[in-house]
Amino acid sequence: MENTETIQERNWFERFVLWCMNLLLMPFGKKLEGEAAESFLQFVKFALVGVTNTVVSYLINAATLFILGKYNLFPNTDIYIGNTVAFILSVLWAFMLSNKFVFKEDESKEKRVWWKTLIKTYLAYAFTGLGLSNLISHVGVNVFHLNKYIPPLINLVVAVPINFVLNKFWAYGQKKGKDESDENQPA
Repeated sequence: MENTETIQERNWFERFVLWCMNLLLMPFGKKLEGEAAESFLQFVKFALVGVTNTVVSYLINAATLFILGKYNLFPNTDIYIGNTVAFILSVLWAFMLSNKFVFKEDESKEKRVWWKTLIKTYLAYAFTGLGLSNLISHVGVNVFHLNKYIPPLINLVVAVPINFVLNKFWAYGQKKGKDESDENQPA
């Protein structure tokens, strides 16, 4: 059972999301509470950041293509420039939102170094956004002969949970504070 403090600390959105999820779980006699509820809410926030990130990425890409096209700059490489600019700026956007709303810094643990977290965030998104998506596209189109518009959808289903885990435990992960790690050491 969750304590009253935890419930009162949640904002209206978090309470609504948990209410909806618990409504769906009710027929199964289950309820999201405690750490499971916190992890679920964190994943929902991560997904919402991802939605805004997708919109931002598309708008930046389209704006870059428009500007390059208007001035007839780099006509043979404009799509790659658009993708690159969109990737760089949208991951920065995701980093800022995730840092503020999703993976909040735990004051009882070792302080995160922002630029290390940012680099890890870029690497995590590069792994799934560039490496994994190209692999899934190649296998989907060339091995399974899928329509080229299907593999990006498969990639979303695969990449979102992988990105969440990479970001939560690696990019934004914090080591235990000095006091906590000393408690576990033999005297």
